[in-house]
Amino acid sequence: MEPSPPPQAQRQPANHLLEESILPTWLTQRPISLWGFVWIWIGLAVVIVTFQYGANGVEGGFSLPTVMLIVLTATMTLSVIMTMTADIGTEHGLSFAVFLRAPFGAVGTHFPSVSRGIVAACWFGIQTYLGALAINGLVEYWTGFSSWPLWYAVFLIVQVVNVALGIKAVEKLASVAAPCILAISIWMYYTLEDIAQLEGRNIWTFAGDGDMSLVALFLINMVVWAPLAVDIPNITRFVATVPGERRFLRRNRTILVAQFFVLPVMQAWIAFIGAVSFIVTGHWNPIDVIQGESTGVVLAVLLVMIILAQWSTNTAANVVPAALNFVNAAAPYLSYRMGVLLAGVAGTAVMPWLLLENLFTFLSYYGGFIAAIAGIMIADYYVLRRRRVNVPHLYRNDGQYRYMRGFNPAALIAWFTASIAALWQLDYAYIIGFPIAFVVYLVLMKTWILPRFPQAEIDAGQSDDFLATSAGRNWVYDPESRGFLRVPTEELADRATGREDI
Repeated sequence: MEPSPPPQAQRQPANHLLEESILPTWLTQRPISLWGFVWIWIGLAVVIVTFQYGANGVEGGFSLPTVMLIVLTATMTLSVIMTMTADIGTEHGLSFAVFLRAPFGAVGTHFPSVSRGIVAACWFGIQTYLGALAINGLVEYWTGFSSWPLWYAVFLIVQVVNVALGIKAVEKLASVAAPCILAISIWMYYTLEDIAQLEGRNIWTFAGDGDMSLVALFLINMVVWAPLAVDIPNITRFVATVPGERRFLRRNRTILVAQFFVLPVMQAWIAFIGAVSFIVTGHWNPIDVIQGESTGVVLAVLLVMIILAQWSTNTAANVVPAALNFVNAAAPYLSYRMGVLLAGVAGTAVMPWLLLENLFTFLSYYGGFIAAIAGIMIADYYVLRRRRVNVPHLYRNDGQYRYMRGFNPAALIAWFTASIAALWQLDYAYIIGFPIAFVVYLVLMKTWILPRFPQAEIDAGQSDDFLATSAGRNWVYDPESRGFLRVPTEELADRATGREDI
């Protein structure tokens, strides 16, 4: 039995910045291997909207090879930002919302993190709805019974339970779903190719008569992964890495393989399937295509791909981020599992079946404010703090990240300014929001905030005292002292490593 906290600790009020699932992960609490992360990304990449982007590209006047090249290039460009933010999880084991306490303040973090949580919940609802349509199509074909709301509820419950079991359950699902998705998507291509040949169509030379801008197609493909590019630390904090590895590329080699190779290739492949679907049938939505062109076992197998795709994407890309952002806002009263449940409720409350009808407008509006968050994160983590974070103070109400009553006006001004500017040109929201937020934040911090609110890790220069993985250390919360210890990895053997979110 663990000893009770001392009397003075018992009399202290609850810490609203602390809950088990948003504590830093230790290097011994990171179960996701290289292959596990690859499987997760293959599952993540099969997003229903990517099918539509592929179709829009060929309909807009581009050839199939051009569309694939644009998708590949856009995704690799965003992977640069995603890999930079991923190091927050790799180095310190921090979640997205907790790290944002550094630039935004202990209270100010709730504005961007809850906003991102709501966006993630919206996507959770959309993907669940699409999965429910696939289930309904399958059941209706075999039994004649049709009720997508019923299958929406069933699919929602299954996903909530899956994610509530922890990150290992998410990885396990991905390891099963990803190979199936790959195999079935290849089968789907050959099915469509056969139809094209029968109808005498050449998919490689087809180009629609639209006038879509190449830049617009490039940017809209970046926006798909813009939200995950900011909160990827929620996942990378569970990815295994080598203690004491100071070289960025080697420390993040698993992340690099997944995000610079697996994600772009899979995105291009799924866009390719969507484009071929449109060329052959006139429909981009694979659910419509499958139901219109397939029967029997083929129909069943292809619909299973859609179900697995929505399921595997939802767990890591939408439910986990939404849950952790909600937990951060309601700590210590909202547990990880309750956060997962709340994500399901919120994802349904936005009525995703209506949101899907205005998907591109939805994407355009949130692209700017997500880009602004990314600009602030990278400016803060790399330019100001040089990858060093005073992690214990992230969990202190009276710490250095309190700024002005818990708010850092530099981050809030930069975020609002960049987001508003991005609204003027929605098609270019991402490339407007990111640089404006980056520059405004740095200027305000250096001229206004840092002279008034010193930051220990910045003042310490290149000190290793504020590094974790690079120095072979772990940020370990001690419940008895209600403080943090910086423990060498080799000394963690006797400490319990179980967590609700693992």
